[in-house]
Amino acid sequence: MARGTTAEGGGTGRSEGGGQAAAVPERLLAEATRLFAERGYDRTSVQEIVEAAGVTKGALYHYFGSKDDLLHEIYARVLRLQTERLDAIASRGTPVPERLAEAAADVVVTSIQNLDDTKIFFRSMHQLSPEKQKAVRAERRRYHERFRSLVEEGQRDGHFRSELRPDLVVDFFFGSVHHLGTWYHADGPLSAQQVAGEFSDLLLHSVRRS
Repeated sequence: MARGTTAEGGGTGRSEGGGQAAAVPERLLAEATRLFAERGYDRTSVQEIVEAAGVTKGALYHYFGSKDDLLHEIYARVLRLQTERLDAIASRGTPVPERLAEAAADVVVTSIQNLDDTKIFFRSMHQLSPEKQKAVRAERRRYHERFRSLVEEGQRDGHFRSELRPDLVVDFFFGSVHHLGTWYHADGPLSAQQVAGEFSDLLLHSVRRS
């Protein structure tokens, strides 16, 4: 994503509306996310995005280059957040069952907090360029491998069942996480923390040695 000192790639360094230029990418992402969620990626035009954000097409192309770049960044920012948090959790000196439980709960909470972003992305990922699809898959694979390493560590330490395949444990768990967008509603009976606690408990009970 190109970065510069002004919203238009030139001029005063102020965004339309008088705010700092740094606010422009956030406004574009927020409006693109809202419109993609409401209408779908393919039915939302660049013009509609920039009008909703109160900027010009020049501002969008300065920061993102294309609508395709916006779609990529909507999901990439969530994945970056989750990766940073997982790395911090996995690096702690606490027992591995505690770290796996915390990591499992964290990815549920952050997915729910960014549910529109993840729903949009999984629904529209096939519309990204092949290069961006490959990059996202590689980034997500690295996240899953880091998560899997906690399962493997627990198996080596004797906390978790040795007969389980760690890759299948990860696939099973994240299949449920990625399904959240089909049923979870913020105004429903369960909070993000309640869902996270139950998902985490289910995972830990399935991998612990009896």
